[in-house]
Amino acid sequence: MNDISILLIEDHDLTRMGLKAALQAHGGLKVIGEAANATQGLKMLENHKPDVAVVDIGLPDMDGIELTRKFKRYQAETGQLNTKILILTMDHTEDAVLAAFAAGADSYYMKETSISKLTEAIQATHGGNSWIDPAIANVVLRKMRQGFPGDNQISDKPKTVKIEALATEYEQVLETYPLTQRELEILELIVAGCSNGQIAEKLYITVGTVKTHVRNILNKLCADDRTQAAVRALRSGLVG
Repeated sequence: MNDISILLIEDHDLTRMGLKAALQAHGGLKVIGEAANATQGLKMLENHKPDVAVVDIGLPDMDGIELTRKFKRYQAETGQLNTKILILTMDHTEDAVLAAFAAGADSYYMKETSISKLTEAIQATHGGNSWIDPAIANVVLRKMRQGFPGDNQISDKPKTVKIEALATEYEQVLETYPLTQRELEILELIVAGCSNGQIAEKLYITVGTVKTHVRNILNKLCADDRTQAAVRALRSGLVG
């Protein structure tokens, strides 16, 4: 199996050097380039085509969110879709996290988390999954709850939300098969990091029923697993 190629885009020299040394020491990972600003980083992304780009959110000439947005646009135009973006930051505010996912970031990783977790995040991101720090999921979930007045009202009518940050095919699936109120409740708990057993306990239903709902949610969101479903829920504002 080939090593996962990584491009580091980080303006702090010591941080970048430390990340490079730590990642190079881990088997199966290879840092193929470094950039200290977004302009240089974009050029290297286009030329080197790494498997994963680790992008600091606080770059001097252009923030990592705007870099991500521009690179994702470049990928859509050229059809070169292999490179995944992992945002690296100390900022877990609601606005920053939502903006990163809306820009197309594949994963969002907090700097204070251990280097071993970073290697896990890189491997998961390269594998097509998305890494979300639990603290980030909780922050966004809290913001979503604040942003939907009247969420406590019970309605039998399926709730739908326009998906601004998802691909057209996902929008079409959700328009045809909207999430029910129960599925939205379970999706919120998935985003919050609850297991099937915990969801069953909170909603007073059986684990088997939860599994059925989770399977339906994954199908409707065109997601391969719970993590990917959570990312798409956060990007689109489905959870509330």
